[in-house]
Amino acid sequence: MASASLLKSSPVLNKSEWVQGQTLRQPSVSVVRCHPVAPSALTVRAGAYTDELIKTAKTVASPGRGILAMDESNATCGKRLASIGLENTEANRQAYRTLLVSAPGLGNYISGAILFEETLYQSTVDGKKIVDILKEQGIVPGIKTDKGLVPLAGSNDESWCQGLDGLASRSAAYYQQGARFCKWRTVVSIPNGPSALAVKEAAWGLARYAAISQDNGLVPIVEPEILLDGEHGIDRTFEVAQKVWAEVFFYLAENNVTFEGILLKPSMVTPGAECKDRATPEQVADYTLKLLQRRIPPAVPGIMFLSGGQSEVEATLNLNAMNQKPNPWHVSFSYARALQNTCLKTWGGLPEKVGAAQEALLLRAKANSLAQLGKYTGEGESAEAQEGMFVKGYVY
Repeated sequence: MASASLLKSSPVLNKSEWVQGQTLRQPSVSVVRCHPVAPSALTVRAGAYTDELIKTAKTVASPGRGILAMDESNATCGKRLASIGLENTEANRQAYRTLLVSAPGLGNYISGAILFEETLYQSTVDGKKIVDILKEQGIVPGIKTDKGLVPLAGSNDESWCQGLDGLASRSAAYYQQGARFCKWRTVVSIPNGPSALAVKEAAWGLARYAAISQDNGLVPIVEPEILLDGEHGIDRTFEVAQKVWAEVFFYLAENNVTFEGILLKPSMVTPGAECKDRATPEQVADYTLKLLQRRIPPAVPGIMFLSGGQSEVEATLNLNAMNQKPNPWHVSFSYARALQNTCLKTWGGLPEKVGAAQEALLLRAKANSLAQLGKYTGEGESAEAQEGMFVKGYVY
């Protein structure tokens, strides 16, 4: 957890000015005096993987493509399988993951796939390595590296994300196995505060993870998820997100993270799931883009939004609305349930339904590809694709 004694003050940035989103101010002086500066004071960090990190990030953030998040833990994957009457066995998990990665033409719409550790080392039912199947489709393999959420002592029933211990060695091993980017999910709860402690812990943990990941050749997906739980309106979400994102990027800078070699996976700015006043896609786009403009450096190559329990269609409509407006980023998607929900139900664990399930996956992937380009219309969507998927207190 973050500790004031562990945080070194930056020689370049002033935190109060960064958090306020203001241009760094220089003192007004009448005489400029030059003094020798110790070389270490303004050292620019250049890691061994910097060029590769930037190239990988740009590949994942390529036009008309986004990320398939299929990194559910075995326990969460078991819940998904149980919803269609299947046991949580390695064979059933393997069969479902094989269905996903082997969908013909998936690489036309998907640039990266986030895997769980078991999947990174797993083969398909036909004996081919899943990593190799992805590469053949032009899809960059990624890996979930956090170890999940645990209670944050001293907070208002909030959580922090564990997994920094041993992260460097695990990341190096994942790189050798073929992973080229990674994901770390931490969450902030609006109904529970959020407390300053929880926000700082989330930001510091993400920054340490990002620095360690880059040192080992993996592009870090920085995921500060602001949970949908609550009755709050969209303005409250915006207020909290401003604070969270400011803290995150301050500590990323403090840890010398290369912004050109990261990807951001944030929540869209929406009302709480239990708020009676719903927002239109245009309102979500306006609030979210305003937040990006205030907090995210244009150097970040890709903003890969999470769906967070929105319905398949809602997540796509909101993404499309954002891409109707000019912005300096690649604004795209990193969806799990919003890509897989109809696919899973269509499959139902039946071998003869694999083809139909893959078609359902490709339909959603293509819809979000069009939304990334600002060309999605929403025509012909099924009623099932419009069903919300919010789960209170959702965990992976």
